[in-house]
Amino acid sequence: MAKTTTKKEPAKKADTAEKDPGGAKTQAAKGTGIHAPVTPSKELGAVVGTDALPRSQVISKVWEYIKAQNLQNPENKREIVADEKLKKVFGKDKVTMFEMNKYISAHVKA
Repeated sequence: MAKTTTKKEPAKKADTAEKDPGGAKTQAAKGTGIHAPVTPSKELGAVVGTDALPRSQVISKVWEYIKAQNLQNPENKREIVADEKLKKVFGKDKVTMFEMNKYISAHVKA
């Protein structure tokens, strides 16, 4: 006797971001959190521009600048060797990529 098999429909995933009031889609729509526009300081503005940007874009533009200027230590890519513009933001000659955000945060205001 042949077995009859039934195909199971794959479970549909709920879009929790739309239902969750603190979800990423809601925050992006409101312009809060990492998506909130911030104004760079004069020092940081020399690197990323002076227009208000979301924090995520500020970090992206700093990384673009670091890569364009070849400021990563070739022996330790996690270390950023600051040029004159970034020294004004970081306050020192070298920072790790992990501490970079701390210094950038001091140069933006909501």
